[in-house]
Amino acid sequence: MPDEVLLDRQDGVLTITINRPEARNALNRAVAEGVAAAVDELDASDDLRVGILTGAGGTFSSGMDLKAFMRGETPSIEGRGLCGIAETPPRKPLIGAVEGWALAGGFELLLACDLVVAAEDSRFGVPEVKRSLVAAGGAALALPRRIPQSIALEMLLTGDPISAPRAAEVGLVNRVTPSGEALAGARALAAVIAANGPLAVAATKHLVRSAPDWTFAQGWKEQASVIAPVFASEDAREGATAFAEKRAPQWKNR
Repeated sequence: MPDEVLLDRQDGVLTITINRPEARNALNRAVAEGVAAAVDELDASDDLRVGILTGAGGTFSSGMDLKAFMRGETPSIEGRGLCGIAETPPRKPLIGAVEGWALAGGFELLLACDLVVAAEDSRFGVPEVKRSLVAAGGAALALPRRIPQSIALEMLLTGDPISAPRAAEVGLVNRVTPSGEALAGARALAAVIAANGPLAVAATKHLVRSAPDWTFAQGWKEQASVIAPVFASEDAREGATAFAEKRAPQWKNR
């Protein structure tokens, strides 16, 4: 794992930190490969339940590293998109913890996260049109799925940033924290999710993420196939048993 990406594993939560504060956590190839490898570990490990993606030094990410781009580097992973998660997000929940700016590609990286916790003074923006570019890392496709289309269009067509309170108001941010406490807030949210049945959590994320691509009738059929293994699992029996015995469940992820 490169120094540009740091990992911390605690209590079933994998914290992934983009560690280029001197470059405002701009995304280069090393960051892309590091984040992609980290989410692969998240999905592969039975000990990890939830991921958190954040940036070091008071900035989430300022977007693609233009100097690296001029050297021929790209932060996109073939077949997986930006940092390996824009096109193929992890199976397990991923929470974005935002301090400072989440800008351009950094904002698009955030859209690959399922939930967002942001400091009250953080800012979000996709300024590509101001340079006659298109937000091709996922924002033009993903943002209208996350917030009302008219608000998404306003952000994409003006290129102007919005504040964390405004982002929360339109549904992009789940929780707003005091400055400097976004990561702590994300960890508190992750702890609640990590305590739940891992098979059920992963299946629920899959259904929510996939539902917009299905017709209503197709959704019911797809849901049946997704939830059947969960209801037949040892963890489902353990959940019911633990409830009856008034104790905390001991999940086995099977």
